[in-house]
Amino acid sequence: MGRKFSIDTYSMSMNKKGEELCGDMVNVIYTPSKSVVVLADGMGSGVKANILATLTSKIIATMLAGGASIIDCVDTITDTLPVCSERGIAYSTFTIIEVGSEGGVYTAEFDGPELIIIRDGVIDENMDKHMRVINGKNIWECYFRAQPDDMIVTFSDGVIHAGIGQLLNLGWRRENVVEFVQRNYRKKMPARDMTRTLMGICDDLYEGEPGDDTTVTTVRIVPQTETRVLVGPPASRDDDRRVVDILMSASGKKIVCGGSTSQLVARELGRPLRGDTKYYSEDVPPIAYIDGVDLVTEGVLTLTAAETLMEKYLHEVETGQKPGKYVDLEKEDGATKLVKLLADSTTDITFMLGQANNPAYNKSDPRLGLDVKMRIVTSIAEKLEKLGRKIKLEEY
Repeated sequence: MGRKFSIDTYSMSMNKKGEELCGDMVNVIYTPSKSVVVLADGMGSGVKANILATLTSKIIATMLAGGASIIDCVDTITDTLPVCSERGIAYSTFTIIEVGSEGGVYTAEFDGPELIIIRDGVIDENMDKHMRVINGKNIWECYFRAQPDDMIVTFSDGVIHAGIGQLLNLGWRRENVVEFVQRNYRKKMPARDMTRTLMGICDDLYEGEPGDDTTVTTVRIVPQTETRVLVGPPASRDDDRRVVDILMSASGKKIVCGGSTSQLVARELGRPLRGDTKYYSEDVPPIAYIDGVDLVTEGVLTLTAAETLMEKYLHEVETGQKPGKYVDLEKEDGATKLVKLLADSTTDITFMLGQANNPAYNKSDPRLGLDVKMRIVTSIAEKLEKLGRKIKLEEY
């Protein structure tokens, strides 16, 4: 078996000025064997364009995820899309990015701006592409083997139209976009950051009034890693050492939530537990440090704040936000750090739920603390699953 790969992907759209619906649509489907991302741009704008783009992206993503060929997909959308009464044609451009769990990457592009591939921090314009004619459509296909942190940036033509008749006479050409992406790329840059950066400059060029539907989708290819989050001590103290060993065996990040839990981990590792006095928040208790552990936070209060932040983050992903109104994941409090690690820095997440009772929550009902933690963690896990993360819950 080769290296297992997954994706970190993030999309944003801006509607054309005066339109309530966007004529671009992105659909993402995750399966055990592959991840499929489809960006479609319907002809025109408004309701008709939205219908065309929605049908195109949904049909192609669903069929490819189910094992259909690109020929089947193109034939199906050709037979399915409603015909425009004014022009007598059914039309939507599309870009497909399919990443297999073993690292095979397939891209297919029809009539939209050419996607950008970044490898080792440099724009790669030498990927071998070939054209295939399917049902009268010229489809540009490309196959390659992924390397860790390869990044693919694709966008609708609203990006290269940005600024036409406003700040730029001829718009923002693809070579300008390529130069901007190259200049702003940084090693291990989350997909969210690249998309936000590119959309921000488009919003500036349009002066806040987009002349076209504008969408950016970034896909970062990452090795699958398992992050483990220990929440609460195990029911039996006899299991303390075993639980800590399991936590530290994670191939990705190691996170500890809870005061008693952090003391347990520090004791079993024989390492000091150090408090953080640099950052203060009125709403979230301070974090701490244990050598070898990526994040140490307080328990229920921090998890509650993280749940709220995750809800806002998921809303941002699902609906898009106007540049400047993003969820801020650069704050230094424990809840923000937790969400950033889980949302941007890992593919597989295992929550290790300790079953020890904590009488500090409610002496009359010691199970209350466990129930609260379970509800909060389950809520966070459900939101992470919607972001394509693979989640496991384990009890100790």
